[in-house]
Amino acid sequence: MDSQNSIPLRWKLILGLVTRLPQGLISRFTGSLAAIPIPGPFRRLVLGAFARAVGIDVAEAEKPLGAYPSVSHFFTRRLRAGVRSWPSDPTMPASPVDGRVGAVGRIRNGEAIQAKGISYQVAELLGFESPRVSRLEGGTFVTLYLSPRDYHRIHAPVGGEVTWGRILPGALFPVNAPAVASIPRLFPRNERLVAWLETMGSSPESAAGSESAAGPESAVGSESVGGPEPVDGPEPVAGPSVPVAVVAVGAFNVGGISALYDPAWHRDEGAGRSLTNRPGKQRPRTRRYESPKRVARGDEFMAFHLGSTVVLLFGPDDSRGDLDPGVRPGETIRLGAPLFR
Repeated sequence: MDSQNSIPLRWKLILGLVTRLPQGLISRFTGSLAAIPIPGPFRRLVLGAFARAVGIDVAEAEKPLGAYPSVSHFFTRRLRAGVRSWPSDPTMPASPVDGRVGAVGRIRNGEAIQAKGISYQVAELLGFESPRVSRLEGGTFVTLYLSPRDYHRIHAPVGGEVTWGRILPGALFPVNAPAVASIPRLFPRNERLVAWLETMGSSPESAAGSESAAGPESAVGSESVGGPEPVDGPEPVAGPSVPVAVVAVGAFNVGGISALYDPAWHRDEGAGRSLTNRPGKQRPRTRRYESPKRVARGDEFMAFHLGSTVVLLFGPDDSRGDLDPGVRPGETIRLGAPLFR
């Protein structure tokens, strides 16, 4: 059955309306409401009711409900230590989020699949044309959807060195199943935050002598605004490397995305908690690192202010097997679950 024909009429009408609304303005308003401080005596009541309404497991939160000053802070809560585990093999890529698996598959002819009968160009998703995009050809794409009930921090799926990042303004269409099945090129059209990693096939640990996302800040080589110009950062350290792109896609009411691996970027942009969906910032902004910023697998990497979608793009790597059997469309996935066999 054609995916368009399987969408309920109710959702067709809703999506038709949303595509005509000022999505950025509405999403910023929603974000402002979520950031309103809740008086201390009412936090447990308000956040508890909210958690029950959307199905959040508050037992997994790092702090008690009363410790979160707003709905926004509760959405970006950390998990308690030990509630998620990672593969014992340090080279194994793992899920960076709690969520549900969307489309997965091979990157062929520079394309990835959004839904049945709908594809998009990887270069358009990343926001640039460059010879380095061809290094993803024959690799693997994995789409992960986060609902409001899910944990909203994004962790590094692999260890490596971030050579550049990019903010790509755009629309804020919904990213639920009906939208994914009906809006062409949805992910490349929506606002997104991109990070490009070079990995050596093993996950660098946050050890002495390395600079991790939680450690000293890496030097920023240059920043640019706008244009389809190449955004290649410096060459990776000597030796063969495998590229991995992490793309956090915004959505309706979810315009805010943070780059946790580079807090200085927020300061340099004059941004608060979010780098994206900011008034007057409607051109792409690229951040290159003279000294690539090293992250260990599992480091906090990005965060959504509500829920949305992460697209992972892995370059081909002979040391990896096929996707893990649990990484199938529609399956629930947890942070730290292995992505490959």
